[in-house]
Amino acid sequence: MTLLRRAWLELGNFAARDGRATYLWPRWLVLRAIGIVYLLIFWGIHTEGRALIGPDGLAPVERFCAHLREVFPHPLERFIRAPSLFWVSSGPGMITLLTWTGLGAAAALVLNLWPRMALFACWACFLSFVSTWGLFSPTIIDQLMLETALLAIVFAPAGLRPGLGASRPPSALAVFMMRWLLFRIMFGSGLIKAFAGDTHWRDFTALDVMYETSPAPTILGFFDHQLPHAWHVGEIGLTFAAELLAPLLAVFGGARGRWVALGLWVALQGGIQLTGNFGWLNTAAIALGLLLLDDQMLAAAARRLRASRLAAWFEGAPAAKVAPSRRWMHHGLTALLWLHFGLGLHAFVVEATGRTVIGKPDPRERPVDYLFRDFRLANAYVPFASFPATKLEVEFAGSNDGGATWRPYLFHYKPQLEDRISPFLAPRFARFESSLQLALYEQSPVLPGVARQLLRRNPDVMGLFRDDPFEDRPATMIRIVVFEFKFTDLPTWRETGRFWTKGYVADFTQPLSLDADGNLTGPPPPAPPAG
Repeated sequence: MTLLRRAWLELGNFAARDGRATYLWPRWLVLRAIGIVYLLIFWGIHTEGRALIGPDGLAPVERFCAHLREVFPHPLERFIRAPSLFWVSSGPGMITLLTWTGLGAAAALVLNLWPRMALFACWACFLSFVSTWGLFSPTIIDQLMLETALLAIVFAPAGLRPGLGASRPPSALAVFMMRWLLFRIMFGSGLIKAFAGDTHWRDFTALDVMYETSPAPTILGFFDHQLPHAWHVGEIGLTFAAELLAPLLAVFGGARGRWVALGLWVALQGGIQLTGNFGWLNTAAIALGLLLLDDQMLAAAARRLRASRLAAWFEGAPAAKVAPSRRWMHHGLTALLWLHFGLGLHAFVVEATGRTVIGKPDPRERPVDYLFRDFRLANAYVPFASFPATKLEVEFAGSNDGGATWRPYLFHYKPQLEDRISPFLAPRFARFESSLQLALYEQSPVLPGVARQLLRRNPDVMGLFRDDPFEDRPATMIRIVVFEFKFTDLPTWRETGRFWTKGYVADFTQPLSLDADGNLTGPPPPAPPAG
């Protein structure tokens, strides 16, 4: 067999076209993992949503919808620009309804109850939030879960209580599209790093700076940062092996290649999760890696481990042939999935060539972006392609004595105190705190908005911080201070217990206070001397 013919055969196997492999157990595991991640997503919205987009929050969804009504008079265009159920109602009741509907749908997915409908509800509810809270959805992790849920609707078994779904196995096209998503995540990330990303990747210094500049590194990230350069070069080797070699092995390496690819992928994603806090990104990536397996691979692995009962379990529910569907349904679904394939290619090319559109795309020049971008149907996944030059963080400090003394409002997780390192938070995602760094770089009005709500003592926004430093007498002034953070070295940490060196950079604004109408203004005049 020629090399080219063998490669074509393995490509067909990767695309589930050979008809011999079945995917019941990998599907069951992946869907349960998606449900768990969505539980974390909607629980995070439950805890932070009111403070972020509630009627008295930092970026009220009611105000957002009112603004779009002014900009886009036609309802269809408004929906294309912000596809959301908040167009039905944007009040606090709708926030609560969508949150609890999403939680219920995620729980149903975990329990394997009506998985297709549960996935659709998760997608529709989450898209409603992502489309309307702007700055508070700053990373790729939201896009990843939206696209995953949408594709998984076709991948999931039909029925109210499908069990393993042996009578409704996934079609070859559904398996391929899920694997195509995984391939894009893996290979796209590697290509961007190698050819278009930060120069640190090409001069092998990326891991010398990544841990220090990541949003909320853990104690393992601190210790990893202290290791010699040669160790970091090895980590870069693992990164490129998992993101460039592994996807090629997954496609052309047969069952053995897919096992190696999965091992490299899990090693990389597990290491990132242990050293940094990137929400559910790495958990979801590991779960999607299970798509490289099939029932026969799991059974063979169990037999090699001499777990005969487990092997029989994996082999105990042979899949039936995919049930025939009506011709128009089959062709329509095929067309939609291939449309998604094309959108995925388009998203990657746009990202790789730096042609990303900021703001409203022109429907005449960029019709694909105009029609599909805001639905997050297909996305470019290029995590860690670049690094900030320095690690800058904001701190809110208040004063109740005219500015003579200042007390900081302490975050739950972000670097702030020199002797405190971020806890192991992932796969949970602290949306508010994670958004502050982007708000700083974009000079966002959200930062003064936080100051205003702290001066107003808004309980929802106050709850985003560890405690209230002004229980004795409310603050009358707020400073937004920018600090630079750098890791200390091991001798300093052993001697002082300090993980960070914290240096003042600048004030984001002048000290802020509230006028009689509750609006932000400059500092009040000094208090007259006593007596």
